[in-house]
Parts: sequence; C-alpha cells; structure tokens
Amino acid sequence: MHDYSRRDLLKATAAVGAGAVAIPGISAAGAPRASAASKQSGGTKSAPAELTGRIVHPDDPGYAKASLGWDELFVHYPLVIVYAQNTQDVVNALTWARQNDVALRVRAGGHSLEGWSNVDNGIVIDVSELKSAEIDSDSRIATVGAGLNQLEAVTALAKKDLAVTTGTEGSVGLAGATLGGGFGFLTRYLGMACDSLVGAEVVVASDDDCAKVIQADLRNNSDLLWALRGAGNGNFGIVTSLTYKASPLKSVAYVTATWQGLGDLHGVFDAWQHTAPVADNRLGTQVEIHRSQILLFAVLAEGTEAEARELLAPILSVGTPAVTGQVGNWGDVYSGFQVPTAVEPANWKFFSQFTMEPFPDEAIRVIDSFMRNAPTDDSNFFTQAFGGAVRTSPRGGTSFPHRDALFYSEPGAGWGTRGQSGSGDAITPIAQAWIAEFSQAMRPYVNGAYVNVPNIGMADWETAYWGSNFDRLRKIKAKYDPQNVFQYQQSIPPAFC
Repeated sequence: MHDYSRRDLLKATAAVGAGAVAIPGISAAGAPRASAASKQSGGTKSAPAELTGRIVHPDDPGYAKASLGWDELFVHYPLVIVYAQNTQDVVNALTWARQNDVALRVRAGGHSLEGWSNVDNGIVIDVSELKSAEIDSDSRIATVGAGLNQLEAVTALAKKDLAVTTGTEGSVGLAGATLGGGFGFLTRYLGMACDSLVGAEVVVASDDDCAKVIQADLRNNSDLLWALRGAGNGNFGIVTSLTYKASPLKSVAYVTATWQGLGDLHGVFDAWQHTAPVADNRLGTQVEIHRSQILLFAVLAEGTEAEARELLAPILSVGTPAVTGQVGNWGDVYSGFQVPTAVEPANWKFFSQFTMEPFPDEAIRVIDSFMRNAPTDDSNFFTQAFGGAVRTSPRGGTSFPHRDALFYSEPGAGWGTRGQSGSGDAITPIAQAWIAEFSQAMRPYVNGAYVNVPNIGMADWETAYWGSNFDRLRKIKAKYDPQNVFQYQQSIPPAFC
C-alpha cells in the first residue's frame, strides 16, 4: 500500500487541467490506485481511508465510457471513478475524498443534464451498481438500492401489482428522479415520486474528515427526509437506498395519438391544457411537439381503453389523429414504450418551467413559431399535466414547491450522433441559441423551474427550483453538511444563523 498526500495528487493532475487530452498521465504520474492517505499537515483522527468497490482510473480500458454521462455535450475527466458495491464502499470513498481534499460528485443514472454528476480531477462516487429490491406485498413497503433505474424499479414493482410514480425514461436513475421530485404518467394518480418516499439510507460527512451512515424517515432525521423529497440530489449526502410506500396498480390503459404537421397545434394544445390537468385523477398525459408532428401519450390507471378515449375526447376530436390503444400490466406497458439510449441524440439542452394558468393564444403561437424552425427533428416542446394528487403533500411534507402548477413544460434541443465525438459540433451553437431564444420568448407565460432539469444560466435559480423552501433547505444543509462537502454549480449552500 502506498501513501499519497494532497501534494502528490496535485502533482498527478497538474499537467492535465480540465478537459486536457493527456489523461493517461494522471496514473503514470503517481495518482493513487486503490488506497489513499492522511493529510501531511493538520492530521486527522480517522485512519487513512482506502478506496474499495470497482475502481476505474484514467489509464484503465473502460475509463472513457465510465467518465461519459448520458448527455455527451458535457465531457469531464475525473481522477478516479468508484462504482460502489455496497454502502461501505460509499463511506470509504467519501472519507478518502475528504482526507485528500479532493473534489467529489455523486452519480447514479448519469443523466445530470448539466453534467454536474461528473468532475475534472476529482472523484466520482457512482452508486449505479447498488441494485437491490425488497418488496413486501402485504405492507406495500419497497426498499431498493440507489442504483436501480426507473425501468428496473417499475418492472420489479409491477410483478407484484404495485407502483410508485416514476419518470417516463427507463434508463434514468430512480434515486435521482425521486430526490428531485419526480413526475410521470402516474403523477396525477399517485402524486410526485418523492411523495411515496418514506425513508432513505444516507452517507453523510462526519467529524474528523470521516463519513457515517444515517437513516432519514419520519422518526429519524425527519427534517432530512423533508429535504430529500425534492432537493436531495447531491446536496446533503449520498443516498444508498430508498424506501417507498407503494400503491396497488394491476393494469393501465395506454393511448397514443399522432397529428402530422403542426396545422392542428393550436386546437390540440388548447384542448389539452383545458382537459388534461382537470380530468379524472387516474389520467396522466404528456404532449410532445416536434417540427413535423404532434404526439399525445396518455395512461389511465385501472381503466379501459374506451374510458381513456372518452376522457381524451376533447383532444382527439381536433383534426384527424392516428390513435392507438392497449391495456396491460404497467410494467409491460412501460417497457414497451422505451426508446433505446443508443438511438437517442448524443447532445441535449433543456429549459424547464411551470405554468399556473392556461397559455394564451400568443404563447401557443410562440411554440408554433419556434418548433417550425427547430434545429433537428429530435428537438421538441414537452408538456406534462399536473393537478390531481400532486396538490396533496404526504405526511411530513416535501421540499418540492410547484404543487399548484397546471402543467410542466420544457423546450428541448437534441442533436449529434451518440458515441461519435464531435458529430454535432456544427449544430451546437445553433441548437443552444434556439433554445435560449425559445425559453426567453416563453418567460411571460411561465415561472419556476425543475431542479432535475437545471440550466446553468438561470437567474435566481434558488427560488426557481425551491421557492420559499430555500431558506429552510439552507438550515438543514448547515446541520447535515456544515463544511459544504457536497457542492456543485447550483448546490444548496449552508446557512448559519
């Protein structure tokens, strides 16, 4: 075993600044492999930490893949990536980072939309391999590892005719989605994903540059549970498992409708915004507007296709859409509409927003105008109906503030070929300018933002994400992470008052 001080680490990374090409030189210059050391000055009461788990270094064959997130627009070069195999691996990695004064990031599904789950010349603590699921059908309590993605969670629960709210994309990490709030087709029926969260195992920073495991639930550290329900992504600690109170769900009706072109946009959108957020709470809907077509997706919990079509009639009566429907187990339906990551664009940029009142005609005209000039076919304007169970907070409350929203929406630009570095470079400035102008044009009609869909250029992001809850979140941060160990570009800073 070798001992390395912070000075050794700096020597190892000095020649490879953020984004530099000569990354393999990190290891050759003496960066630590599986072991780490105490500081050279100041000392520490804890024993020198050793990295455990599956460790990936810059000179390892799998480093390029391991260091790349879902959104390939952002490329970082961490000093080391630790794939935790159990909670102790997380404790060791956090202690190691603190003892060596190394920047750290926490990663689960790798879908951080500004690349903030990765870091140059630091350590990435990846929990994606913590995959487990213990489900009690009688109590409907499910405890799952933080590494499950949404598809894996939906599938495991559906086998027992149970469900919690998840987002639509199966490859997204369940933990990340839940800890930011989490919404999808079941939101109006079951509430936000975080509303079903009743407990979590969390690794937090402790005294003397160490780490420890604590529980957050309604009886233990209940203030932390409140914070995790909407602001838990990388702010207070590292969540290693989550406990949910699931709900019964035997079957759903799934209906889709497609309108070719944008000629019916005004009629479709206006009918949707006046129907979907106030319909039967069992009905969840999403609309995607592309430059060549309009798509409606709807899920009716415990209903028939005929019921779903009847509830959607005001929307389906606009124009002549192509309509399809099916009824089945939620796990089967969910897996059936997944799009393989390999065929998705490599690069994405989004701008999230909430709406409290129906869009006026002018707002719909803005959407129409921008979508007709979208930079790619994959670029879209996405909406999700709120209302229903979203308006009711669970016992203990949550830090997610946007419960009065009529619907959520986001313009999104997608471009480039996945796995081909530089394939979208020519489109990048066009796509980024388009979405910046689009989001600016929508500002009179929207407010707030969703922390799971962040934007680095957002003004007043603190209140946009968390509203009046931000001050309380800062105090909870001061309690559980007073040294601000968990920080990134838009992390919650501690408040000492």
